[in-house]
Amino acid sequence: MSKHIREYQEKLINVISKIYDTQQKNIDKVAQMMTETILKNKSIYAFGPSHAGMIVEEMVYRAGGLALVNPIHAAALLPNARPISITTSMERLPGYATVLIKASGIKKDDFLLIHSVSARIPIVIEMAIKAKEIGVRVAGIVNMDFATKVTSLDSSGKMMYEVCDIVIDNCGELGDACISIEGLPQKVAPTSTVAGAFIVNSIVIRVCENLIKKDTEPPIFRSANIDGSNEFNLQLLEKYKDRIHYM
Repeated sequence: MSKHIREYQEKLINVISKIYDTQQKNIDKVAQMMTETILKNKSIYAFGPSHAGMIVEEMVYRAGGLALVNPIHAAALLPNARPISITTSMERLPGYATVLIKASGIKKDDFLLIHSVSARIPIVIEMAIKAKEIGVRVAGIVNMDFATKVTSLDSSGKMMYEVCDIVIDNCGELGDACISIEGLPQKVAPTSTVAGAFIVNSIVIRVCENLIKKDTEPPIFRSANIDGSNEFNLQLLEKYKDRIHYM
C-alpha cells in the first residue's frame, strides 16, 4: 500500500471525525430548516458550481435520497462543459446567478443549500444574496479554513458564508487537496467531495428523524434496482409533484 494512500485514508477519517465532533449543531439547524420547509409545503433547492455540484448530485434522485431536493443546474457550470475551463469564467460572471435564480422558480419561504469550498466566487455569493432578497432561507457548506484565508472575488466584497443564515464547515484545509508527495510542488487528493457527501447525507438522516417525530413519512427514494421500487418511486413523484421541479 502506498504511504500516501494510507495518509489520505487517515486524513479523510480525521476530516469526517472533525465534522461529526464540531458540526452537529449546524447540521441540526440546517435539517430543521429543511424539515420546516417540507412541513410548510415549500420547496428545497441545492446548488454547487463545477465540482462542488457533485454534492448536489449526491442529494438528487438517488437511492436513500430525499425526493424533494431540486438541483439548480447550469450547463456552463458542469464538469462536462467544453472547454471545461469555461466553468471558471462562468463562476465569475456578474449577473449569472441572478439569471439562474429567476429561472429556477425558487420562491419566498423556500430553502436553498449552496456548496462552495472557498465561498469567494461571484456565482455563489450573488446567488445567496439574491435568494435572501426574495425571502429564501440559505444555508452553506464551506471550507472555513480555506474561505477565511482568501478574499472575495465578488463586487459586493462579501464572502458567501457572510450571507448565509447558517454555515456548515467541511473541515478541509486551504486549497482542498491534502496530500504532499515528494518532488511534486502542489498537493493532491481533495477532501471536499467525501466530506460534502457525509454532511448532506447526515442532513437527510436528521430530516428523516424530524419528520418521523412529526408523524410524517419522509419522502425517500428506493433503489430502482430493487423489485417494486419503480412503482414506489413513481408514487413519490406523483404525491410531491408540486414541489419536485426536476422532472
